[in-house]
Amino acid sequence: MSNDFATVDAVGQAALVRAGDASPLELTDAAIARIEKLNPDLNAVIHPLFEKARADAEGPLPDGPLRGVPVLLKDFDTYSAGDPFHAGMAFLKARNWVEPRDTWLVRKLRSAGAVVAGKTNTPELGLKPSAEPLAYGPTRNPWDTSRSPGGSSGGSAAAVASGMVAIAHAADGGGSIRIPASMCGLVGLKPTTGRVSLGPFAGDSWHGFVAQLGVSRTVRDTALLLDVFSGPMPGDPYLAEPPARPFSEEVGVDPGALRVGILTLAPGGLATTMPECAAATEDAARLLESLGHHVDASAPAVDDPAVSANFLTVVSSWIAYELDDWAARTGEEITEDDVEASTWTYAEMGRQVTGPQYVAAREGLYRTTRTVTRWWADGYDVLVTPTVPEKPPVLGGFEPTAENPMQTFVRSGEIVAFTAPFNVTGQPAISLPLAWSDDGLPIGVQLIAAAGREDVLLRVASQLEVARPWADRWPPVSAVS
Repeated sequence: MSNDFATVDAVGQAALVRAGDASPLELTDAAIARIEKLNPDLNAVIHPLFEKARADAEGPLPDGPLRGVPVLLKDFDTYSAGDPFHAGMAFLKARNWVEPRDTWLVRKLRSAGAVVAGKTNTPELGLKPSAEPLAYGPTRNPWDTSRSPGGSSGGSAAAVASGMVAIAHAADGGGSIRIPASMCGLVGLKPTTGRVSLGPFAGDSWHGFVAQLGVSRTVRDTALLLDVFSGPMPGDPYLAEPPARPFSEEVGVDPGALRVGILTLAPGGLATTMPECAAATEDAARLLESLGHHVDASAPAVDDPAVSANFLTVVSSWIAYELDDWAARTGEEITEDDVEASTWTYAEMGRQVTGPQYVAAREGLYRTTRTVTRWWADGYDVLVTPTVPEKPPVLGGFEPTAENPMQTFVRSGEIVAFTAPFNVTGQPAISLPLAWSDDGLPIGVQLIAAAGREDVLLRVASQLEVARPWADRWPPVSAVS
């Protein structure tokens, strides 16, 4: 098959269009060809929107920074008018639910000139760190198709890692951008809470845990996507401090000598860090030291034993609300038979939470945030950790059983041990593909900065990208293999 444009990132594709060296339709047709070739092996794209994409590419497109660049949307967390929206739910799939509305994020994407080519697979309501919903079946990792690509943005990550498109939308409520980025060998940034609006149909999501952006192969693509999506919108309940300049201008800027800490033991003892993942983090710290940064064995206090219970109280309450909301929108009752067992378990737990208990959980999480963020206030710039404490797991390990109905929560807790704390605090965190295991699987390293300091992360990430390039590494199932 042709791999035209597969190795060109989104910034590069947009430059080709501006220079007249490629048309939006040529880029779109090439992406469609790659999706059609690769998707049968990966099951990443569940809603192809090819004819609509071709029509958009042939028509007048806004002259924005992504003009003519084909992209994919995760089938959760954001709406695109006239397209299917199933959120991993067989309930919505059976009703052929089509969303009549655009979110602000999608409006901004269209205003930037991007062409939406399809929508990607996700677990039901984003509840597992692996994209394997019963409604659509599992997405497979292009580095090893027996393994998970992570989640909940696993479909987007598998699509970008394999070269179907250069960038894809993703969202993160406990690690759902960073985990699939780690497992698929990509760049994945979770922005500061409030940086990207969830409106106009949602103000909050999971008590502010959820942040939206995307996954990419290059730091400059991630920075550009942040420029496109960021900025406050009317009525937003959270507001991130405005950047001093466009985020794209931070790429390649000398970060100066940063004060860096390192953490390889999973917070709260929720997981055991595999030696290869700990080694990757330690190696990244040595690389940072060689680049002139000051690294020492210091880390914030992230071992609050109440965090998991408070996190579960909030998330389960939201799942109960989401099922009620979909019942109201569709005009049909949602029963235990309509959703996956783990989803129903979460919802039933949420229905038992009282108002005072919900407020107490939120207040507990605010106290945790104050404790954790004090480390940055005391003079540190970046914390380095594993993104995930293990290699990409084999598919199928997240389903509850009669003997262990909480298997989904327990297993998920192991995967999100290093990522979820920074959804609680609202800080920006980025996963970078800085290591590979002996058997050829990507291992991500996470960098976390103070709230509002995506600029620091983009500077040091681009510095690491130059020091240890990864863009030429492609998985066995890819457009260039």
